[in-house]
Amino acid sequence: MLKGKFYNFLYNKKTRKPLVIRGARQVGKSCLVRLFAEQASLDLMEINLELNEDYIDCFTSKDPIQITALLELKTSRKIQPGKTLLFLDEIQAAPQTLASLRYFYELMPELHVIAAGSLLEFVLEEHTFSMPVGRIEYLHLGPMTFKEFLIGIGKEQLSAFLEQFEITDELPKVIHDELIQNFKIYCAVGGMPEAVQVYQETGSMLEADAVKQSVLLTYRDDFSKYGQRINRRLLQNVFQSLPLHVGQKLKYVNLDRNEKSTEVKKALHLLALARVYAPVYHTAANGIPLRAECNQKVQKPLFLDVGLLTTACGMSYADIAHADDVALINAGSLCEQFIGQHLLYARPPYEEPELFYWMREKRQASSEIDYALSVGGKIFPVEVKAGKTGTLKSLQVFLQEKGRPLGVRFNADLPSLHEATFSLPNTSGTFRLLSLPLYLVEELLRLIRATVQE
Repeated sequence: MLKGKFYNFLYNKKTRKPLVIRGARQVGKSCLVRLFAEQASLDLMEINLELNEDYIDCFTSKDPIQITALLELKTSRKIQPGKTLLFLDEIQAAPQTLASLRYFYELMPELHVIAAGSLLEFVLEEHTFSMPVGRIEYLHLGPMTFKEFLIGIGKEQLSAFLEQFEITDELPKVIHDELIQNFKIYCAVGGMPEAVQVYQETGSMLEADAVKQSVLLTYRDDFSKYGQRINRRLLQNVFQSLPLHVGQKLKYVNLDRNEKSTEVKKALHLLALARVYAPVYHTAANGIPLRAECNQKVQKPLFLDVGLLTTACGMSYADIAHADDVALINAGSLCEQFIGQHLLYARPPYEEPELFYWMREKRQASSEIDYALSVGGKIFPVEVKAGKTGTLKSLQVFLQEKGRPLGVRFNADLPSLHEATFSLPNTSGTFRLLSLPLYLVEELLRLIRATVQE
């Protein structure tokens, strides 16, 4: 299944700048390009530079005409600008090839050129060549979302239902229950394309789990590619510990008690470059952009994918399916991971993924908001929590302290928008609470905009 917003981005590109797809290993970068070529009726010329090192010498020239001529001779195929899609996969195996992309934009803009690589971030950070700034575009790809998962398992109508839902609509309980059931399945299977495909074909959670175990092993095998001076044992320890700390303020000592914090920090940076983990940084959230008041010394970790998280933590589908909804949401990191990975990639695909949270540490008066979002120039707090309005103390503290009129709460209940009264000491007044079931996370930005416009 071709991811909708990514297909639209590719199809509606106004420029013919070469496109570089960035994302973790096995999130579907290559598959996305192949499907796009098929649906756009383009002749795909795919070259994997990791498997076909002999092609690398074709890119030593700065002249696209000479490059394409060499590729035509090597492949015995014709390259036709406007009709051919040149796809350079695993481009990190030949970093200098990135530099040559600028000349395609300048001298052969009619040719569709896409590049991708699993450990591309390492090249982008350490490159010693001149990067083609302003002459290439980036697309950031994460795991399949919940709606994409629904389409992938043949439930397109449920996905379409979510896209058309308005907060003023009454959501039938029978549909709500069906979506909660599929949400739990998604948490167990996750959004790694191969795991979704295996589950769709076999209906077996065990088969899907085997795929996820293989993906986790692949990430560990990649540690040797992170560079010469790496501590593989430390990387292993940090990688295994991260899923256990999702949703918690990160302390380096909890990831590896035997290593200096500076070394643990380096390991985290490498895992972030590989896109298997994302830091959710603390922000003061007084204004936009949120990163302007970001404190990178304070973070919560987010794992790549909720399905990989459940596998890494030893959780089975039975554990998720039989859990009480309140316990499922309040007890652990699973729901915060689900919401977080969707919010991380909620922006247009050409924007660098980033996510923030807010906290206030005071003796006997600490508060923490799971996520802070900016939508339409305004900041909105997001909580992932079960329970009644009166229990949303941190949300109320944020709204009162920052003078914000609307808060968002995700839980397993039916959606609602209502006015609530502050229940904080020495505080009066009301606020609006947009309460959404977890499965509506992809509609959050749209529903916030609609709510604010009312």
